[in-house]
Amino acid sequence: MEKAVDVVRGEFAKLRTGKASPALLDNVNVDYYGNPTVIKQVANISAPEPRLIVIQPWERRLLNDIEKAIQKADLGFNPSNDGIVIRIPIPQLTEERRKDLVKIAKKHAEDGKISLRNIRRDANDKLRQAEKASEVSEDQMHDGQNEVQKLTDDYVKKIDDLLAIKEKEIMGG
Repeated sequence: MEKAVDVVRGEFAKLRTGKASPALLDNVNVDYYGNPTVIKQVANISAPEPRLIVIQPWERRLLNDIEKAIQKADLGFNPSNDGIVIRIPIPQLTEERRKDLVKIAKKHAEDGKISLRNIRRDANDKLRQAEKASEVSEDQMHDGQNEVQKLTDDYVKKIDDLLAIKEKEIMGG
């Protein structure tokens, strides 16, 4: 269940909130000696200002490839290359885009909750099988199911809390 929450947390990190974050580039790959490689494996990525990402490749020949990969990723960024580093100014988000991002965040949260419910179902199935095989008593099975439900509720609340924070971040800018 902790893994399901971590996946949601990771998806939220990739959502653009109007603030510069190296995680915004986590899904952008650059061609590195014929292999698609995540930018953070071939360059140093930093956010020195709230609205600026700076990428400094370890090999200068990658500057143009990284710049093209960012443009091709269609993230709405306009990178500029000065021959040493790539600077990406992060534009302000429109109200409409903010609402779209909130919808995306809610979908990621719901996907996480579905994962939690699947884990709950699997755990309850195992408890029922153990009871049928006389490995646990009926009371122990019901106690176990109650414990699984309590855990599920706790993790659903964690996802709801993460969503509330992300939603506030997106709408607040």
